[in-house]
Amino acid sequence: MKQEEVVIPLHRPNTSEMLFFFSCGVIMSVPITLFIVQLINPLTTGLDEFTATLVSTAFFAPLIEEFSKVFPLFYRHGETQRSIFNLALMVGLGFGIVEMMTYVVVLGVPWYFRLPGLLFHPASTSIAAYGIATKRPLPFFGLAVGLHFANNFLALTNPFPISASILIVGFTVLASWKFHARTQEKIIA
Repeated sequence: MKQEEVVIPLHRPNTSEMLFFFSCGVIMSVPITLFIVQLINPLTTGLDEFTATLVSTAFFAPLIEEFSKVFPLFYRHGETQRSIFNLALMVGLGFGIVEMMTYVVVLGVPWYFRLPGLLFHPASTSIAAYGIATKRPLPFFGLAVGLHFANNFLALTNPFPISASILIVGFTVLASWKFHARTQEKIIA
């Protein structure tokens, strides 16, 4: 008996799916991050304030945030490399907007200081998603975490944090753009 070949059509996310993934960045990735941070914070007990902030912000935050942003992408099946990449941009944008609004509205940080983060989160999420799309999640997740670490570390230790952030964010956006160019409209098998 001859087996029939299953053909999966290319999937291109429509507007409602894109909005769904944007919403995942807002209502799923942010709460996951906040929950895990509450579990991690006791690990910094006993450290001086600067060291505790450095460990929390530069080490734990990149791991937690990058994982929580790509988490909604793991259930997708029948997607193309390009659609996974584009959905990641939406999740990262949702996350970035909530983070920006939190810093601006709740913490009183000037909005223009948070603009680099609004560009960074979609770009770093798409880098990690490129790894998922090309079946090499760990190196690209590591790259996204490393860039996030560099950005946060320099923001805490550099006397000119906005200049360092612009450099790291610029590199992250450029890397995202390069990886986008490498994605294809082929189904991730």
